[in-house]
Amino acid sequence: MKRVLITGAAGFLGSHLCDRFYQEGYDLIAMDNLITGSMKNIEHLVDKDRFEFVNHDVSKFIKVDGNLDYILHFASPASPIDYLKIPIQTLKVGSLGTHNLLGLAKAKKATILVASTSEVYGDPLVHPQNEEYFGNVNPIGPRGVYDEAKRFQESMTMAYHRFHSLDTRIVRIFNTYGPRMRLNDGRVLPAFIGQSLRGEDLTIFGDGSQTRSFCYVDDLIDGIYKLLNTDYSGPVNIGNPDEVSISEFAKEIVKLTGTKQKVIYKPLPENDPLKRQPNIKKAKSLLNWQPKVSRSEGLKLTYEYFTSLSQEDLYKKEHNNFETYIKY
Repeated sequence: MKRVLITGAAGFLGSHLCDRFYQEGYDLIAMDNLITGSMKNIEHLVDKDRFEFVNHDVSKFIKVDGNLDYILHFASPASPIDYLKIPIQTLKVGSLGTHNLLGLAKAKKATILVASTSEVYGDPLVHPQNEEYFGNVNPIGPRGVYDEAKRFQESMTMAYHRFHSLDTRIVRIFNTYGPRMRLNDGRVLPAFIGQSLRGEDLTIFGDGSQTRSFCYVDDLIDGIYKLLNTDYSGPVNIGNPDEVSISEFAKEIVKLTGTKQKVIYKPLPENDPLKRQPNIKKAKSLLNWQPKVSRSEGLKLTYEYFTSLSQEDLYKKEHNNFETYIKY
């Protein structure tokens, strides 16, 4: 039986990875410090055989007894509200946390897959973005704490691959959505749906011409699973190339939710990308992967999930555990 460690396991993507690897028959260690994750996301697994939860901050020394075949490093704040609230912790998990996990993978002779992001491309000058593009990132801007943490994470991973011959994978994740997203995490899709459910005006930052490409979570998880089972060490884009402007996307949300409120416009945040679309030729050729779930189908499933949430979740402004980490 293969044994896998998943960090950030109680988060949106981490919890879906836990489901996939449990279904595939893996012996699973789920690690999270619950700074942005929630035990609600994995409570259905907690009492099962082959599943162990460890509450731990990967920025500190990591000890795992026994053998380990795979590590999937998904621990990191990922939304603007998160990484602007806890910028230093965001940098630490991308640097110290990655270093700790690469060292653990080396000691255990395990394959490690690290979760990078389309944000390594910054506000891109190449469109759509391919893996050979170096990006256009402001290292000292407010978004730099996340963007540069991920870029450093990729550099350290490749250094371990080249110097220590460590078996590594890097997935560059584009905008992903689906059940278990936090409704108030600041990202555009849950923000729009949350505003519609609360009867608030839909807020667009900028003039709405900026674009995003949304991938349903099941498709993303399938791409990650396939990437892990290759021997390719370089970064691979996983995302849906179906690009849409934010203005058009707001119209889709209005139609989906029956929203009667108006759309209002506010200034665009500093260094917010104007274009975002993955080039997935590499994923198609290496993994025989491409997204299957249409945006209309995925949005319907996601909206059904959000409408099932409690009033407390609907109005919760931020995660309760932030204050624990601000002083660090």
